[in-house]
Amino acid sequence: MARDLSLLAPEMAVLLTAVGALIFEMLRLPKVSLPFTVVGLLVAATLTVPLLGTETAVFGGTFRVDPLSQWAKLALLPATALVTLLARTEVRDTDREGTVYSLLSFTALGALVLAGAGDVMFLVLGVLLSSLGSFALVAYPRDDRATEAAMKFFVFGSVTGAVMTFGLTYWFGATGSTLLGALDRLEDAPLAAAFGLVAVVAGLGYKTSLVPFHFWAPDAYDGAPVSVAAFLSVVPKTGAIFALAQLVRDLPTGTGWPLLLAGVAALTMTYGNLAALVQENVVRLLAYSSIAQSGYFLLAIVAVGESGLALRSLVVFAAAYAAMNVGAFAIVALAGRTLGEFTGIGRSNPAAGVAMVIFLVSLVGIPPLGGFVGKFLLFGAAMDAGFLWLAVVGILNSVLSLGVYLRIIVPMYRRPKEAAAPEPLVRAVWMMALVATVAVGLAAQVLLGRIA
Repeated sequence: MARDLSLLAPEMAVLLTAVGALIFEMLRLPKVSLPFTVVGLLVAATLTVPLLGTETAVFGGTFRVDPLSQWAKLALLPATALVTLLARTEVRDTDREGTVYSLLSFTALGALVLAGAGDVMFLVLGVLLSSLGSFALVAYPRDDRATEAAMKFFVFGSVTGAVMTFGLTYWFGATGSTLLGALDRLEDAPLAAAFGLVAVVAGLGYKTSLVPFHFWAPDAYDGAPVSVAAFLSVVPKTGAIFALAQLVRDLPTGTGWPLLLAGVAALTMTYGNLAALVQENVVRLLAYSSIAQSGYFLLAIVAVGESGLALRSLVVFAAAYAAMNVGAFAIVALAGRTLGEFTGIGRSNPAAGVAMVIFLVSLVGIPPLGGFVGKFLLFGAAMDAGFLWLAVVGILNSVLSLGVYLRIIVPMYRRPKEAAAPEPLVRAVWMMALVATVAVGLAAQVLLGRIA
């Protein structure tokens, strides 16, 4: 028991951070809750570093302490800390400020549970924990738009979560175990395997906003505060992607999951980019962009077990994606939600304009930024696994996404606009995200030697 708890030190630190932030809110000390949350999340990330290279499981194999779960913490916890700072600018002096910081931490904990899941019940727990906090965060503004978005989010999440839980019972019935390590027994039960697979894709696909389970995302992002939209686009999504990777490592390929996920990936990438092309609202544009990015993530998933690049590409792209997406939303928090509000900001605020350009071209996959390195490895993994056609679809969609992001970049340099009022926390967030976006790309070769 002591050994298991010591290996779960980062998760326990996040839990204590969430509880502590809530206690400070109850004591009417939200200004203490903010630094406590940020420090607690960074401490949890620091506690992960000594565990790098560990490959084991705790509590009877139900939770995995492996490179996937470790790198998930190192990507998602700093991203959550940045989002917490960004949230301060939107919830400052409101009556539930500290609650937001606590919910961010609880939801991040749910994402970490998903990333380390070694048992189907941890999949259910992770989805529930990350979803409940997300529903409340979207509804935080308490206006009509936020309430409607949160209700859609809640209904969609409840239905897909119930479908996933029901489907998982077929896997339990066929294997006699809830452990993911027992999924290889599904080769003798093709119908149960297929039904459970579709149900899991629905449950985790909703968390990652895969097509056709994406309908909640644009409305939820648009109705929520910008900081919450940034959080939803990175933390719960990436946690669910890592959970999917944990699951397919043990799932027999005879069940047909690689081809199913490859089809979903192609559909998700294409639909996300095409829908983003017609958006006038920058938050909704980035929402559809994040849908497309989920499709890129699946290139690594379909290659799990077939390519040595699969897990490495997943980790590198996750780190790059977290940095560039949080950074892009931080610029939105500075400039505004519509394309019209972005007009001229590149001239009136050159530093923010350059940062936004870097975030967007990194999302496209232009060297030497982190997004390029991540996509390069993703395409390589897909080709190694025999999915050349999927890599080609991904490359074509990357070209298409350039048109999407130019819709933001071009207005930024059209004519001068009065500079937005400086906000130190917003500036700090996008500057740190900018450094991370560049650093992931430049340091990828060093990182690859230590991943998995």
